[in-house]
Amino acid sequence: MRPPAVPTPQEDPVVTPLDLPGRTTTPAVPATFLAGKDSPRREPVVPQRAEPEQTAPAPSAGRPDAAPAGRGPAGAGRRGAAAPGSTAPAAAGPVSPEASATAAPGIAADAAQAGALRLPEAPLPPSEVDRLVSGAHHDPHALLGAHPTNGGTAIRVLRPFAERVVVETGQGPAELTHQQNGLFTGLLPGSGLQRATLAEHRLLVTYPGGGPLPQYDGYRARPTLGELDLHLISEGRHEQLWRALGSHLRTVDGVDGTAFAVWAPNAAGVRLIGDFNHWDGTGHPMRSLGSSGIWELFVPGLAEGTQYKYEIRTRDGRTLDKADPLARATQCPPGTASVVTSSSYTWQDDDWMARRARVVHHRAPMSVYELHLASWRPDLTSYREIAEVLPGYLEELNFTHVEFMPVMEHPFGGSWGYQVSGFYAPTARLGGPDDFRHLVDTLHRHGIGVIVDWVPAHFPKDDFALARFDGEPLYEPADPLRAEHPDWGTLEFDYGRTEVRNFLVANAVYWCEEFHIDGLRVDAVASMLYLDYSREGGAWTPNQFGGRENLDAAAFLQEMNATVYRRCPGVITIAEESTAWDGVTRPTDSGGLGFGLKWNMGWMHDSLVYISKEPVHRKYHHNEITFSMVYAYSENYVLPISHDEVVHGKQSLVSKMPGDWWQQRANHRAYLGFMWAHPGKQLLFMGQEFAQGAEWDHEHGPQWWVLADDWPGAADHRGVRELVRDLNGAYLEAPALWEQDTTPDGFRWLDGGAAEDNLLSFVRYAADGTPLVAVCNFSPVVRHGYRVGLPTLAGSEQLWEEALNTDAEAYGGSGIANSSPVKAEKVSWNGQDRSAELVLPPLATVWLRPA
Repeated sequence: MRPPAVPTPQEDPVVTPLDLPGRTTTPAVPATFLAGKDSPRREPVVPQRAEPEQTAPAPSAGRPDAAPAGRGPAGAGRRGAAAPGSTAPAAAGPVSPEASATAAPGIAADAAQAGALRLPEAPLPPSEVDRLVSGAHHDPHALLGAHPTNGGTAIRVLRPFAERVVVETGQGPAELTHQQNGLFTGLLPGSGLQRATLAEHRLLVTYPGGGPLPQYDGYRARPTLGELDLHLISEGRHEQLWRALGSHLRTVDGVDGTAFAVWAPNAAGVRLIGDFNHWDGTGHPMRSLGSSGIWELFVPGLAEGTQYKYEIRTRDGRTLDKADPLARATQCPPGTASVVTSSSYTWQDDDWMARRARVVHHRAPMSVYELHLASWRPDLTSYREIAEVLPGYLEELNFTHVEFMPVMEHPFGGSWGYQVSGFYAPTARLGGPDDFRHLVDTLHRHGIGVIVDWVPAHFPKDDFALARFDGEPLYEPADPLRAEHPDWGTLEFDYGRTEVRNFLVANAVYWCEEFHIDGLRVDAVASMLYLDYSREGGAWTPNQFGGRENLDAAAFLQEMNATVYRRCPGVITIAEESTAWDGVTRPTDSGGLGFGLKWNMGWMHDSLVYISKEPVHRKYHHNEITFSMVYAYSENYVLPISHDEVVHGKQSLVSKMPGDWWQQRANHRAYLGFMWAHPGKQLLFMGQEFAQGAEWDHEHGPQWWVLADDWPGAADHRGVRELVRDLNGAYLEAPALWEQDTTPDGFRWLDGGAAEDNLLSFVRYAADGTPLVAVCNFSPVVRHGYRVGLPTLAGSEQLWEEALNTDAEAYGGSGIANSSPVKAEKVSWNGQDRSAELVLPPLATVWLRPA
């Protein structure tokens, strides 16, 4: 007689403690079967019961498979906190002496009733069992599953806490014998089961208090990584590394489950722990795939949403619980577990992606709004809520791109995302990966490009993350002088290690391919390029030539840029690099690092020094506002007023300005007019578009209330925001401001030396020669009849008009303007054949275009 009918096999080895008469604690029943076959998210069912014992009793003679001494119940509190709002799985208690003593007779009785054949044992040497159950075995698949041996097929199954294991064979059910520590074995005559597929190798596992439960044996599965994957990884050339490593829903021999793979070459053993086994990895050891350093396991029945980590046994005997470096989803912090995920998102941005592939960024407009997603609108608590508001806001202000501060998972919110623990996972604080895809997709459908900050310069030392991942330096250099980042208390990457470089290059590709990101702004490039960065003499190790350059980092950046540009048409990479390193934006085939753009930190610093001075003192700092043009074409630049300039006591942009409130706003507007007209793309951090007075606070976000009707100065702030809208609008309509950003043909000084007047004037040219003139009056006085040279226009009219005036009343200015049109006279001035006498408003920038 066969065992009683059971549900269709769909294994999830989660065990839930149950109470039985006369027992203090008992093993558990797999939650998959308690939840039912069709449950979309199989959470453990936790009955009311007394707390389990916290220490494992000594195993009895009749059933020596109690939990290993000293481990105790493995719960989420130790392994990884549950996400807010979720229920942590109950801890699995150890087997009590009473349960162990009575287990064997129960098995014999059940076997007689079920008619299952009791197989002879196929024991393993005790030393092999010890290595297996302690998590120190490199190849558990060589022991577990079905293997040919003298006289037939040896079947071995590791099921801690089970009372009985029956394997279904072609001749009917056959019961395995418990050897020790949850290892069940049997010798089946013949070789039929050796040739069986995974789907044909079904187990019936009985836990105390329950009936036989159908499970598949994952140790019958072949490796889910192929030879090509392993070869590419060993060569450091797996450009889609996330498709090989990490966790992936798979169907193996008709059986659904999840495949796991992790690189840990120094580990003595690796086991899988998670909410499906109460964070006890005894029953889920992984196998090593040879010299690749990769450990792999397929677990039938595990579905999307499963939380997990890797339990790594180090060579010196320690046990580390580590999140998956290639996890594509995570628990919401403070939880630290990785989460199995699979995308079902359908993109709707085909038109955008096709247009993007044709764009030449150096000859296209780019006006970037930088923001911190979690604090931009604190009342919007998800990617999808933000997607309902942000695209319209950016459209209204005519920005072409948005730049997100790091969206990768990070444990500490106060790092703003710059200390990344989950390089392949969007932060779960705002939703899942498909929710982030929806945000990017929505922005694209509104015509907004998406740039994300990417941080390959360093990573935090948190125990659950990359630091000493397998017990030894792995992602970081072994040399502590190179590993420690002195500024941030973090660790730097070992850019010279093949697998680490592959991890980072593939990560850059991942965000562009999987999330349709349009640009990567690479953070802290200078700290990567110099071995002595922020290090005193003697605290750094030179390169092989005795120099201070980090040649491995430079080679990594070249490979990253070349790979991204080859694989992802239309993507732009941007370097935050503050030194004079030569060729940051030069192509890699010409010896450069290969970035598309570089933040112009020199322009930012010098121009802010100038504009922060009282007007009476500005003439002594005139070179600060003009010096940027000396090197403007040495690289391809972005002009950044970023988050870094409005925190840590640096004040907001408007608060940097001298004078009373009216003068501060006037200086703010004049400065933005100068910035938008200067060669280079531009970036403005959130809150500065409406001149908020306070620094940015990541917990509270921008001061949106200053725009409300009941705020006394609301009109002043709205006026600045209207200026930003019109600056972007005029910028988009004037190819002279962006077509020749990277060539000297696009710029000419009219008067860059009027220091006594606090005045600048220059011409920008489009590719077809169409000019736009910018005149900046950084003094608080109105200048009547101020003659400015003007380029000669085609035709006889020679008429000009104001394209923009930052002193307009609509922006909160005094409303002083030039009558339109302005006629250029045939009076040579500023090196031009023609000129005109203009009225220059106080603390204002005026743009003139052909009428």
